[in-house]
Amino acid sequence: MNVSLQNMDKVSALLTVKIEKADYQEKVEKSLKSLRQKAQMPGFRPGKVPAGLVKKMYGKQVLAEEVNKILSDAVYNYIKDNKVNMLGEPLVNEEKQGEIDFDTMEEFEFLFDIALAPEFQVEVGAADKVDYYHIDVTDEMVENQVKMYTQRNGKYEKADSYEPNDMMKGVLAELDENGSVKEGGIQVEDAVMMPEYMKNEDQKARFNGAKVNDVIVFNPATAWDNNQAELASLLKIEKEAAAEVKADFSYQVTEITRFVAGDLNQEIFDQVFGKGVVNSEEEFRTKVKEGIQAQFAQDSDFKFLIDFRKVMMEKVGKLEFPEALLKRIMLHNNADKGEQFVEENFAKSLEELTWHLIKEQLVEHYGIKVENEDVMEMAKAATRAQFAQYGMMSVPDELLENYAKEMLKKKESVDGLVNRAVETKLVAAVKPQVTLEEKTVTMDEFNKMFE
Repeated sequence: MNVSLQNMDKVSALLTVKIEKADYQEKVEKSLKSLRQKAQMPGFRPGKVPAGLVKKMYGKQVLAEEVNKILSDAVYNYIKDNKVNMLGEPLVNEEKQGEIDFDTMEEFEFLFDIALAPEFQVEVGAADKVDYYHIDVTDEMVENQVKMYTQRNGKYEKADSYEPNDMMKGVLAELDENGSVKEGGIQVEDAVMMPEYMKNEDQKARFNGAKVNDVIVFNPATAWDNNQAELASLLKIEKEAAAEVKADFSYQVTEITRFVAGDLNQEIFDQVFGKGVVNSEEEFRTKVKEGIQAQFAQDSDFKFLIDFRKVMMEKVGKLEFPEALLKRIMLHNNADKGEQFVEENFAKSLEELTWHLIKEQLVEHYGIKVENEDVMEMAKAATRAQFAQYGMMSVPDELLENYAKEMLKKKESVDGLVNRAVETKLVAAVKPQVTLEEKTVTMDEFNKMFE
């Protein structure tokens, strides 16, 4: 067997693999012998089918399989052993590849087009200026976060009169054109409503200051802007029937319930940050602010990486790629989407490929490696962030680890976590090397940068 690589230009090459009979003969004979031992045919005992008959029936298939295995290994090993910086995968050369006939040929020649990565050198230094945004943590943000914690420890209490966001329970009855309860009309006992969610302000205002036993006349269809789902739920009827309801209704209030946030006390301190970690409201607010700052720091690093990428790509400039070959590779990988998909997405694909090559070079330069422990920590961090959304800031390591292990059972999750771990380490490596143009912005200003 002979494998050779011929550079066609700086970014493409022709890989030639020549396979001779001596390369595959022993493997083919071994496979046919194994098949003969398993073959079952009428008139022959198991394992006693004549070798010539087995070869006649399966010889071509076995030859093709063994040659393809040898070919695959030869291509893989050559690229690996010779450190060929290949893009995509080898494609059969459409012009020079001859026909392969396993019935008549004993020697085979395969030719592949290889896309090579362009050669370039990227360096990071103080001359590279990159924006770095610090997001201002306001007292309002801290207060809103504290309020969220107290609300989770809140409870519902009975109220004497209605205020916005209160929940009401009462008897709902359809009225006739004279304003009297309609005989045979719709009636709902214990109808629950939150007038604050009505779409019509005039209808909503009718409930202001309402007390238990008060009777309010309103029009549900107008109040909820003829939303059939809302009306069907309130009136306990089908959506189709709700579309026909246009009458006024009376609502006799039987109960008003109000949500009251919990007190900011040691119980909440311990729930959020762990027992005894925080012992005063001042300490609690400080820890809440630190938590928000930590989250914002991750967001700032994410934006830094976007801006750093832009700086590096401008510095490297337009790289030379074998575009025709890369389009063939892209079409091969997206055959179901067709040539139009390739044309529409090729420019973006080259942009992503350029950044990928820059990132690969920087990862190698800074010796960045991602170990299993890094992926686990990234999974735990993602899990911790999910719990934090529900106000659980202090989650036992054992619980975090169990959730993280479940996450790591999915390949797509692992791939995403590995990429995040690489980028986190890359940011930590390059941030001290560049000149940071530090700016403090509001949360709204920061978010608008992604619009």
